[in-house]
Amino acid sequence: MNSFPWLTVLLIVPAAGSLVVSFLPRSRPVLAKQLTLLVSLAVFVFALLATIAYDPDKAGFQFTQKHSWISQFGISYSVGADGISIVLLLLSAVLVPIVVLASWHEADDGGRSVPAFFALILALEAGMIGVFAATDVFLFYVFFEAMLIPMYFLIGSYGSPAEQAQRSYAAVKFLLYSLFGGLLMLAAVIGLYVVAAQHGNGTFDFVALSHLHITPGVQKLLFLGFFIAFAIKAPLVPFHTWLPDAGAQSPTGGAVLLVGVLDKVGTFGLIRYCIPLFPDASRYFAPLVLALAVIGIFYGALLAIGQRDMKRLVAYTSVAHFGFIALGVFAFTSQAGTGAVLYMVNHGLSTGLLFFVVGFLVQRRGSRDIGAYGGMAQVTPLLAGSFLIAGLSSLALPGLNSFVSEFLVLAGTFTRYKALAIVATCGIVLAAIYILYLYQRTMTGPVVHEENKHVLDLSFREKLVVAPVIALIVALGVYPKPILDIITPSVTATFNDSGHHDPTPTVAVASTQHGGH
Repeated sequence: MNSFPWLTVLLIVPAAGSLVVSFLPRSRPVLAKQLTLLVSLAVFVFALLATIAYDPDKAGFQFTQKHSWISQFGISYSVGADGISIVLLLLSAVLVPIVVLASWHEADDGGRSVPAFFALILALEAGMIGVFAATDVFLFYVFFEAMLIPMYFLIGSYGSPAEQAQRSYAAVKFLLYSLFGGLLMLAAVIGLYVVAAQHGNGTFDFVALSHLHITPGVQKLLFLGFFIAFAIKAPLVPFHTWLPDAGAQSPTGGAVLLVGVLDKVGTFGLIRYCIPLFPDASRYFAPLVLALAVIGIFYGALLAIGQRDMKRLVAYTSVAHFGFIALGVFAFTSQAGTGAVLYMVNHGLSTGLLFFVVGFLVQRRGSRDIGAYGGMAQVTPLLAGSFLIAGLSSLALPGLNSFVSEFLVLAGTFTRYKALAIVATCGIVLAAIYILYLYQRTMTGPVVHEENKHVLDLSFREKLVVAPVIALIVALGVYPKPILDIITPSVTATFNDSGHHDPTPTVAVASTQHGGH
């Protein structure tokens, strides 16, 4: 099974599907939707089979392919997957068909092209798969930048119909921030090639570059180029300001992919590239990153508490969650790192479900203002129940998926940075406040606004959207072992190869008198 080109197929299918859908006439919107759903389901099946074929006990990358692309500069089409990337590939493949179902009528109004909308979703999926699969640093950069284009048009052309100026602003802000980070990363990528050439072999191959002995000073400069690009993409405080605007103005499906998968490219880049390529620099900058992570946990939570716009509130919760992920990555323990990767998957599910439910509410009432709702559980009990599960998952209730990842991050961080772990744990209280505040203001209360009395509950299509996400949230909360078995060996190997070993346990042994038992 390992000889089958899983990753290339996962790339080609959505890319080809996007091309075909884009050429469909505007007069065939239903065909565009059906074809997109079929393609995305095919990608999911291939991703699931690839995950099943993946061997967690085998070291290094699997499903590898390498073909020369621009031989003069050592650039190749090189792909491969380890336990970190395979679970993120699967997350992408799971969410896209659900997004297609949720977005079935997203582009029907306003004279916008339905085939173009769904072609952009498939193009975005191809870009996300390419980012997680690339093992050539230049190829990774190409996919990293290529993802921006479909997301830019999803925000700018298919965002909130009533707020054209705001959505254009959000799209441009997203693009400029991302391009600035990409420019810095491009400079660092070129710097890596120069360093490799000085060692006798100019290459962009990740495995070869990870074995280079780069001087600490050069490491620090190159690290910053990659780190700032990933911190913007994640986003980490203070590089986060584009996210609330983009999250609020994106169509529902776009917001789910933006926060659920696209932003994971930033945290994925931290553990895939920053730590293995620049181990000394990552150790040097770790205190700064950890400080930003803890600040982000509290800053994002506090801003979320003060929001009246539901989409902006959910976007700010993600700033806090990404603080936990960065904390886990830069704690440099296998337990915290495993928790961080699992957190990426769980956050995609829990925040994705939150955006779905909020999107359904907005479609019904045409308002993102929390004050426009109240007592909705009386008229939409299924929607309210889905909202509650999404919220409880987001605040890491035991028994739901996020609890396991958050516990691993905090426990792993505690073994090395006790004070930071204790402070970060206090951020969980704020998470409970903003989630319960949102649910209470929108779903509970004795009074139902007159405008909400005739709001319909979840349709059959919407039930198909939320049901698999809820099932995964519960399943990963009750039994996360299968996915942890995939992630843990790769995270441990990544840290060990970079010289970041788990702290040695210190156990006080009580002394006994000579001859005592």
